[in-house]
Amino acid sequence: MFKPVFAAATLALALGGCQSTPQNDDFSLIGQWKIDTIMGQATVDYSPAELTFRDDGTLSGNNSCNQFFGKYQYANNQLSLTPAGTTMKACVDALMAQEQLVNQALPEVATTQYANGKLSLLDSEGQVLLILTKQ
Repeated sequence: MFKPVFAAATLALALGGCQSTPQNDDFSLIGQWKIDTIMGQATVDYSPAELTFRDDGTLSGNNSCNQFFGKYQYANNQLSLTPAGTTMKACVDALMAQEQLVNQALPEVATTQYANGKLSLLDSEGQVLLILTKQ
């Protein structure tokens, strides 16, 4: 009588351990992240594009040509980025074009997914805007 109950409990525990979640237990948003792709396009070779998330809710980085700063809010895989200012220098055309894509993507970020060492920033419809690698 106890064997079927024990077997069912063991099976339930084993299967529960096989489930995966999009976020890894050792994932932390805080830190410096290199931008690998922007709206499906790989970044220009040697691009300085990056985001830095600080534990005080501030955001800074390089949007490919210029430095920027702002704020972010993050909870339960929901992420809101609010760029507040940027430097205004000119760069080569490829970096300027890439900068426009970064500037377009940042305010559209709504959620995150983390897997295999990559952080994907998605819009509200689930489309990948940016893929990042922690530095």
